Amino acid sequence: MKRAELVFIPAPGMGHLVSSLQFAKRLLDREDRFSITVLVINAEFGPTNHGLVQSIAASDTRVRFIHLPQIDPPPKELFFRSVENFITVFIDKYRSHVKEAIINHVLSASVPLAGMVVDLFCSSMIDVAHELRVPSYVFFTASAAIFGFILYLPTRHDQVRIEFRETDPESVIPSYVNPVPPGALPSFALNKEGGYISMVNHGRKYKEADGIIINTFSELESHAVSSFFNGIIPPIYTVGPIIDLEAKTPSGDKEAKHEEIMKWLDDQPPSSVVFLCFGSFGSFGEPQLKETALGLERSGHRFLWSVRLTSQDDNLAKPTDAQNLEQILPPGFLERTRGIGMICGWAPQVEVLAHKAIGGFVSHCGWNSILESLWHGVPIATWPLYAEQQTNAFQMVRDLGLAVELKIDYRLGSSMLVMADEIEKAVRCLMEADSEVRKRVKEMSEKSREAVIEGGSSYASLGRLIEAIMANNTVLRGSE
Repeated sequence: MKRAELVFIPAPGMGHLVSSLQFAKRLLDREDRFSITVLVINAEFGPTNHGLVQSIAASDTRVRFIHLPQIDPPPKELFFRSVENFITVFIDKYRSHVKEAIINHVLSASVPLAGMVVDLFCSSMIDVAHELRVPSYVFFTASAAIFGFILYLPTRHDQVRIEFRETDPESVIPSYVNPVPPGALPSFALNKEGGYISMVNHGRKYKEADGIIINTFSELESHAVSSFFNGIIPPIYTVGPIIDLEAKTPSGDKEAKHEEIMKWLDDQPPSSVVFLCFGSFGSFGEPQLKETALGLERSGHRFLWSVRLTSQDDNLAKPTDAQNLEQILPPGFLERTRGIGMICGWAPQVEVLAHKAIGGFVSHCGWNSILESLWHGVPIATWPLYAEQQTNAFQMVRDLGLAVELKIDYRLGSSMLVMADEIEKAVRCLMEADSEVRKRVKEMSEKSREAVIEGGSSYASLGRLIEAIMANNTVLRGSE
């Protein structure tokens, strides 16, 4: 049996790294001829991923990690002008280090290199694959519809030469069922500071890969997936949902919080609690927290609310758990909601969504969060914050009918205030026991679980990917 090595190059963001490593493990579980080396790029700002890498390295010896050297990052100002452009420029500076690591630590081994699996922000590494004469595969951690949008950008740019504007009419984008209003476009599409053009360039580069691996399943995004067959692009492999379902025992301060949250949920009736959580960078100022509190209280529903405050000292730091809530929230709120509501800082999102007490999820609509909520059959009320979350919210509400609209066009840092009556209305709608959205989500939950088991669409797609990699591996060996 021929063996084959794959090199993974994930982007440093936690959401990108987690799903890349989960995909690596799924690939190894399915095909024991593979071995995988992950080249680790550490985030210049924000949380490091050392803890996650160490835990995976300790628990799964089939994955080898090589930490690439730290480099001088682009200027911090670039980060504030466009996160997408900053990440692209930052990763591009690693090209020589990636090539060096592969030559010194991978090509020198006895197992042949069958391909490089690169993150959606690492498309410049496709050039490294060309130089080393090995296949490259893009691992796309967002939706198939967003992949279609990025693929559409170069065609549009060649015609109009400028980024999208807030005054534009709705855009007809092949991977979406309905025309997309400018307020629902990803933040980078409107960005004049390098964000838009960097994604145009990624869209061009993806077409040079040998395959595109997307963390979705065809039953969820049938329209988007079918839209790819109209153009000349690399083969598409839908292999999701890839989510981290393993309950991890938290350490330190989080251990006590974890126990407290899960014990509280154990005491609540089934499907009675609405869970509010906005991702690792989701946070709000005091005026919005007050409105949210009022809306929750008026809704009359039980709630578990992850409250995070923006760091006052460093706007690149992760949000912090809120202290002195009595001074921030409306007078008497904590006393009046004692027993029916719980406020926490950090929350074990996957475990919470899996709990029988959870009946709804007010979410920022990050793609991983969407896949997790669908897996567990929990309907979402949309409250996007940044990146492509507005477009995810639009797709879930308008195209797929799988979410309740709270907001679609909200953007973090804007002056928009989501009022208490909007929140109350959305929560009431979200928690309706026999709503059409809830029924559709339950059906999609079953389909998501069927997709990844033998006979399922993603299982079959992963099989085709493995065959393609091994076929390319045979061709590479034959040309040596």
